Amino acid sequence: MPATSSASAPGRLPEETVDAVVIGGGAAGLNGALMLARSRRSVVVIDSGTPRNAPAEGVHGLLGLDGTPPAELLDRGRAEVRRYGGTVRTGEVVEAAAAAPSADGDPRFTVTLADGGTLHARRLLVATGLRDVLPDIPGLARHWGRGVVHCPYCHGWEVRDEAIGILATGPMSVHQALLFRQLTDDLVYFSRGTGLDDDARARFAARGIRVVDTAVDQVLTADDGSVAGVRLADGQVVERRVLAVGSTVLARTGGLEALGLPMQDLPHGMGRHLVSGAAGTTEVPGVWVAGNVTDPSAQVGSSAAAGALAGAHMNADLVTADTAAALAQAALAQAASAVG
Repeated sequence: MPATSSASAPGRLPEETVDAVVIGGGAAGLNGALMLARSRRSVVVIDSGTPRNAPAEGVHGLLGLDGTPPAELLDRGRAEVRRYGGTVRTGEVVEAAAAAPSADGDPRFTVTLADGGTLHARRLLVATGLRDVLPDIPGLARHWGRGVVHCPYCHGWEVRDEAIGILATGPMSVHQALLFRQLTDDLVYFSRGTGLDDDARARFAARGIRVVDTAVDQVLTADDGSVAGVRLADGQVVERRVLAVGSTVLARTGGLEALGLPMQDLPHGMGRHLVSGAAGTTEVPGVWVAGNVTDPSAQVGSSAAAGALAGAHMNADLVTADTAAALAQAALAQAASAVG
């Protein structure tokens, strides 16, 4: 089932200013939109249709929905948002920028799409997720999300008792190896020049983890399309059925540059993410962030929860603004009545 099977909705984008535009229609974005729509807010979700977990067979560790194919989960989420009057559209945001605020100082934003469509919004929720950058090893990328995995909690049960290899990318790979050792007795750690101190080697030896320091030249593919193993620089082949690797994760920020959202490097060169505060608030008034774009380690459930919290927080902020505007209007009416 294609990930974009039901993302598009008929009709034009609203011309009037909507309460919120959600950029990114994954778990965080859709759950944020759901909370806003259920609060009777006008909300539009713009989704590129390229979810990070598209290659995976199922979402795991999500209570009540464990094993659900990612595309099916998104289809359900879109339907739920639409049930409450929200709009979900496929599109690419080429620019999101602050516009002139309203007369009473309430934030305003303009969102421009690649197809020329334009949206005007009072608030923004950025839930664009991240992209994974894999080591430049021939044959590796084709197996990403299947025979090449990264998270023992997302994929571990499905690869239990297999011959697993860890392709080290940095210090965190030691921790990754020990987690995967819980799942299999047959584990090989390919250090790939990342360095491994005596303490780590001792721990690996105690747990029966074999260390290979020779460089990895290629990931091999079996006749059935699965991972067959790795070829080392000296020509030796180490048979493996599964490879685990920590990717470099980069927040998807294309088209968001004009917002000036602050970014931060992750430790050990693991990537970059958007900085956020409580409930996904940012330094930019009127803009919230949720999900992997700000929390790279968040799984589907925690991303959805973060989106829900951000959506509720956005609605409360809009309520405050609406109340302030109503008070100002009442004061003007009272003053006009007194003059009359």
